Amino acid sequence: MFLSKLDSISNALKLISDNQKLTEVEEIPIVEAHKRVLAEDIISFHDSPPFDKSAMDGFAVIAKDTFGASQSNPKTLKIIDSIGAGDFSDKSLTNEKAILIATGAPIPKGANAVLMKEFTTKNRDELTIYSQVTPGENVSPKSEDIKKGEKILSKNTFIRYQEMGLIASAGYDSVVVFKKPKVKLIVTGNELVDPTKEEIDKAKIINSNKYTIKAMAEDSGAIIQTTYVGDSFKEVKEAILDASNDYDVIITTGGTAISEGDVVLDVVDDIGEILFHGVSIRPGKPIGAGIVNEKMIFTFSGQPVAAMSQFDIFARKYLFEMQGRHFDFHITKRQSQLKIPSSLGRTDFVRAVSDDNYAKHVLNRGSGIIRSMVEANSYIIIDENDEGYQKGDIVDVIFFDSLLW
Repeated sequence: MFLSKLDSISNALKLISDNQKLTEVEEIPIVEAHKRVLAEDIISFHDSPPFDKSAMDGFAVIAKDTFGASQSNPKTLKIIDSIGAGDFSDKSLTNEKAILIATGAPIPKGANAVLMKEFTTKNRDELTIYSQVTPGENVSPKSEDIKKGEKILSKNTFIRYQEMGLIASAGYDSVVVFKKPKVKLIVTGNELVDPTKEEIDKAKIINSNKYTIKAMAEDSGAIIQTTYVGDSFKEVKEAILDASNDYDVIITTGGTAISEGDVVLDVVDDIGEILFHGVSIRPGKPIGAGIVNEKMIFTFSGQPVAAMSQFDIFARKYLFEMQGRHFDFHITKRQSQLKIPSSLGRTDFVRAVSDDNYAKHVLNRGSGIIRSMVEANSYIIIDENDEGYQKGDIVDVIFFDSLLW
C-alpha cells in the first residue's frame, strides 16, 4: 500500500468521527467511579442535608434572645440539652433557653440560629453569651444542596472527586458508566529490541513506542495490552485479526511508510477497509486509519515523536468519545518568541515551551528526537493555510496537560 494523495487533517478527522463508536455500559461501585463517565442521569434519592443542621459547634438558640448581647452587655440563657453529631433532641426550645449542638447535628424544634461557642462561657447549665445572631445564622437548611427527586448530574458527565461526593450524597452506592475501551497495541519492526543496559546489536534500536503509546492510551481512559510482531505480512495479519476479535480499538506502530517491509496498510487493505493513509501534517504524515472486523485501527509511524503526535491528533479524541466524553483541543493564544517556518497545505504541530504569555518552539524537533517531547509542554499549531509565523506573532497553542483524561 503506497501513499498517493495526502488527505487534509479535517477530512481525516471527519472520517474517524463518521466511524465513532461507544463502548457498552456497566454498573460499578461508587468507590470505583472516579474518572469514569456516567451512562445515566443521577436523580437524588434524598434531600441533602436531610434536615436543618448546625453549620458549626455552638448553641442552638432563638435568635431574638441574643439581640443586643455584646462583651459589655452579656446575656444569660439556660442550657436544657445537648446534641452530638448523629443524635437529635426531642426537646423544644423556648425563650431564654439554649441547647448545646455539634456541627452537622439537627437543629432542635423552636431554634432558628446557632451561636458559636467562641462567643460564650458556660457554668453548668448557665450560658453567658457575648454576641448576637440573626435568624438562620450558622444553620444549613434542609435540601440546601440537593432536593429529593432532583436531577443533579446528567449522562456523559465525567466523574471527578467532586461528583463522587455528590453522587454518594444522593444515595447511590453504585453507578452505570461507560466501559473503558480495550485497546491492543501491536508494535512492528524487525529492528526493535527491549530496553537493556547491555550493548545493542548492530542495526537494532530500543522499542520506546510500547511504553509511550501504552501510557497515552491509559491517559485517555483506556485499558491497553501490547504485543510485538516482526515486519511479516503473515505475522501482522494474524495479530490484527486476533486483536479485532477481542479488543475495541487496535493501534499499530511502524510499517506505515512506503519502504519495503512496511506491510501494515497492506494487511488492513487485505482484511478490512482503509479510511485514509497519509495526512498533510508534520510530524506524522504516514498516519493511517481503517476498519477491521468493525473495529477502528490506527496505524502510526514507527518514529517515536511522530507516533506520539499521531495519537494526540487522531486517537485520543476517538478513545474519549468512545466513553461518552466529548473532546476538543483546548486552544489558547500566545506570542511566538521565534520565527517558525512552515509550508502551505500542511498542518504543523510544533513542539514548544509555553508559559502564560509566550511560546517558543523546540529547535531540535526531528520525528525521532524523543527528548524534544520531554523538553516541550505544548504544541504550536500552524494551520495549513499559513506559511509559518514571524517572531512576535500571536499563535495557537495546545498544552499537553489539556489533553489528559
